[in-house]
Amino acid sequence: MILEVAVLNVISGWETQFEKDFAIAGQYICAIKGYIRHSLSKCIEQPNKYILLVEWQTLEDHTVGFRQSADYLEWKRLLHHYYDPFPVVEHFERVV
Repeated sequence: MILEVAVLNVISGWETQFEKDFAIAGQYICAIKGYIRHSLSKCIEQPNKYILLVEWQTLEDHTVGFRQSADYLEWKRLLHHYYDPFPVVEHFERVV
């Protein structure tokens, strides 16, 4: 299992619309082979900051299966204009 982690800094004032569009975008990531589950959490101290966690069966399920799909284009259309700066996405694997 691979854990994708992204800290999302949403343009201040756009949080409510971002959360609505994120709920819609969830259908696109859920449809990808190798997807396990995801969660979006909002920072208490900085209300325009979120953390996205996505569990994938393999790294390639995310980097190839999702990123090279038509579903990713819809995800991107719905969400990418909210970020400033654009998030760094990292992948982790369980050690213990």
